[in-house]
Amino acid sequence: MKIAVYCSAKDSIPEEYLALGDALGAWLGEQGHTLVYGGATGGLMTRTSNAAKAAGAYVVGVIPPRIKAAGRKADNCDELYMVQNMSERKQIMRDLSDLIVCLPGSYGTLDEMMDATSSAIVGEHRKPTFVLNYKGFYEPLKQQIELMRSLRFIPEQEAFKPIFVDSLDDLKEAIAQVKIK
Repeated sequence: MKIAVYCSAKDSIPEEYLALGDALGAWLGEQGHTLVYGGATGGLMTRTSNAAKAAGAYVVGVIPPRIKAAGRKADNCDELYMVQNMSERKQIMRDLSDLIVCLPGSYGTLDEMMDATSSAIVGEHRKPTFVLNYKGFYEPLKQQIELMRSLRFIPEQEAFKPIFVDSLDDLKEAIAQVKIK
């Protein structure tokens, strides 16, 4: 399965989050999955991709010129797509993947998560989007979604929504249930 991973590229985050990237990457490789990610260095991106590669995963990077020009192009990709900008990066990553995983991150991760969700709502894809709510990282976002739902900004019965899971084991189990068409 081709799995897009959205996550932090910051090295300064707590080690336990970086270790989460190691564990997910190793599992992806052990299961024979392909990692599709942003193709850049730093933080969870480096740790997830290095662990995936070390465990035998095929690694696909998607990177825009500004990140490459900043000297942050990863050197562990089996395949690297050069795209014009961040919007194209999100589109290509979605197109190349069978499902999406969102690890903890910042604005870019939230942007990717919301883009994947909103594009699915309008019917551009039907790929499951899993959000790893590790140690409650995304609890405030879940609360915001509930507020939007309670005020009817989001329909009570959503046609598509992100799937929150609380642990890496829950994520693995959820991915194992996905049937690719």
